Amino acid sequence: MSWMVGVDIGGTKTAVVISQGPPEAEGRIEFATGQERGPEYAIASIKAGVRELLERAGATSAEIAGIGVSCGSPLDPFTGVIQSPPNLATWVDVPIVEILKGEFRCPVRLENDANAGAVAEHRFGAGRGSRHMIFLTMGTGLGAGIIANGQLYQGATDAAGEIGHVRLTRTGPVGYRKAGSVEGWASGGGMAQVAQREVNAARRTGRGSALLAENGNITARDVLRAAQAGDKLALRIIAICGRKLGETLAILVDILNPECIVIGGLAMRFGELVLKPARRWMKKEALGPSAAACKVVPAQLGERIGDVAALCIAMDAASSRP
Repeated sequence: MSWMVGVDIGGTKTAVVISQGPPEAEGRIEFATGQERGPEYAIASIKAGVRELLERAGATSAEIAGIGVSCGSPLDPFTGVIQSPPNLATWVDVPIVEILKGEFRCPVRLENDANAGAVAEHRFGAGRGSRHMIFLTMGTGLGAGIIANGQLYQGATDAAGEIGHVRLTRTGPVGYRKAGSVEGWASGGGMAQVAQREVNAARRTGRGSALLAENGNITARDVLRAAQAGDKLALRIIAICGRKLGETLAILVDILNPECIVIGGLAMRFGELVLKPARRWMKKEALGPSAAACKVVPAQLGERIGDVAALCIAMDAASSRP
C-alpha cells in the first residue's frame, strides 16, 4: 500500500498529513513553525511527524509514494528551494525538496500555497468540472492560482497569479509594500487598514460604531462581528473592500476569461456580505459576456484546504515517479 504525505508550512503553524486516498487524511500532526528559531527546528519536526504518522498507520517510509510541500512565496518549485517568504523570514534558500528526498527516498514536490490551493479546489472543491478557474487566497495577503485548460499555469518563473501586487489606486492601503494595491484593498490585512481609516474618520465626525471601542489593531474578524450585529460602519467597510475585490475580479475576467473564480479566506467567513458587492462590481466593470460566463463562489474545502492542497502536490509528485 502506498501513502501520500502532505506538508503545509505556514508562518505560525505547520501541518503534516498522510493519506491513501486524498482528499481524506488518515492522520494529521500540527505544530508551531517557530520561524524565529530558523528552519532547522521545523524541518526536524516535519521529519519526526512523518515518521510518527507512518508508525501509527503501521507503515514504513518505503511505502511513501510522494511528498507534497505547500508554502508561501517566494520559492522555486523547479529547484525545490524556499526563498525567505515574508512570514518565514529566517528560511533563506532552504532546499526543502532535497532535504526530504534525502530523508525519505521518494519523489518530493514544492509549490506555493496559492497554486496548491487552486489545484485542490479544482480537483476536489468548488472548481470541479471547470477547465478555466482562478483561485484567490484572500487571507492576510492576497494571491491567486490559475488553472488554464485544466492545468496549473505557473508562468516563466512560477510567479503567475500575483494579482495582489497590481496597483488599483494611486494611493490607499498598503499591500505588497505598494500603496493602493489589490492586496492593500481586498485582503484581510487590507480590510483592517480600511477599517482603521474609517474608524478614525467616524471619530472626527462624531459617528457611532461598535468598532470605535477597538483601540487600534482592528482586524477583519472585528469588522465581521460588528457587521453581523448590523453595525453601519462595519457594513460600509465591507462594501468598500467588496467593491475593490469586484474591480479586481473584473481585471481577471477580462484578461483570463475564466468560467469560475473560487475565493478562500475572507470569502468563506464573510460569505455574501463581501461576495455580493464583489459580483456586482465585477459585472459592472468587466466585459458583459465574459462576466456572465463566470461564477464567483467561496472555496468549498474550508479550513482543510491547506492539508488537501499539500496532498494534491504529493499526488503530482507521485505521478512523476519513473
